[in-house]
Amino acid sequence: MAAIKSKPDLLEHYRSLDQGSKIQAEYIWIDGDGELRCKTTTCDSKITDIKQLKEWNFDGSSTNQAPGHDSDIYLRPVAFFKDPMRGGDNILVIAECYNSDGTPNKTNYRHYCKKAMDQAKDEEPWFGIEQEYSLLDVDGYPYGWPKGGFPGPQGPYYCGVGAGKVFARDLVEAHYRACLYAGVNISGINAEVMPSQWEFQVGPCASIDMGDHLTLARFLLVRLAEEWGCVVSFHPKILPKGEWNGAGAHTNVSTKSTRTPGIGMKAMESMIRKLEAKHADHIAAYGEGNELRLTGKHETGNIAEFTSGVANRGSSVRIPRHVHSQGYGYFEDRRPASNIDPYRVTGLIVETCLLD
Repeated sequence: MAAIKSKPDLLEHYRSLDQGSKIQAEYIWIDGDGELRCKTTTCDSKITDIKQLKEWNFDGSSTNQAPGHDSDIYLRPVAFFKDPMRGGDNILVIAECYNSDGTPNKTNYRHYCKKAMDQAKDEEPWFGIEQEYSLLDVDGYPYGWPKGGFPGPQGPYYCGVGAGKVFARDLVEAHYRACLYAGVNISGINAEVMPSQWEFQVGPCASIDMGDHLTLARFLLVRLAEEWGCVVSFHPKILPKGEWNGAGAHTNVSTKSTRTPGIGMKAMESMIRKLEAKHADHIAAYGEGNELRLTGKHETGNIAEFTSGVANRGSSVRIPRHVHSQGYGYFEDRRPASNIDPYRVTGLIVETCLLD
């Protein structure tokens, strides 16, 4: 299929037309395959409170979220952000999915994550997620790679500068600025080890905000990539053969206890022991295809074994050198794949570390 790029010169005239008092609200949700979906509604006035937004619905039989004979799935708004594509007072809305009987849809990990976060609120869990991703042409081949061939070996691409070392920096910069405009707590970007692979970081975010902000940042990336005619892949290992790094979503975790001098290291060591005891449960929730990435090579631990260490990027859980030296701070769970559901992962970490 040939790439069909947008025509911003034609669109700009219509975007500049006055909307009157009306605004557009784009509802965003996670479907039955972990993909993002969206649809837009018109609101009569500027939205200043989440309660002003209506509960909406969609055909869940078309998104692998419901059978055809009972296909209505309901969207309940939970957070909203400024819309960098439409500008003005238009907004992007994160919504949870509910079945017609009022129960959370099978895809609604946010519902359970929020419960865990509320139960652990006294420990004030904070998260930061390092979201790696790959850019592909519409034919599925890595963006910028020679067709039918391969670029030079890994080495010059990580945090690289210059033609032939980095690909699609213009898209990456556009995404960064769009996140800042929207109000996403994006904290940085960098080119990754494999050419055409990038990373952005979101956080630190408190409790449920982590999932909301990462979901919105992902949406913006995929949405903007439409305009560049390229595809964003969150698959953890787009090239399982060869000496190419996979893509993860390293999850940094801290709590009031781990951030407290004098007791921080002991708190982290206790949490890491709990994570080791539940290793299999976490791996099951840490992304599809993760077994292709967690091989013990390319800066990963082996999926079958839990390990931890200081400054060791080949371990399951890493304590940064400076954190170990000062005796308090955060640890990094390096097991999550790039295609995780952030609500599922952060909720499970809280359940294991703080509620068990």
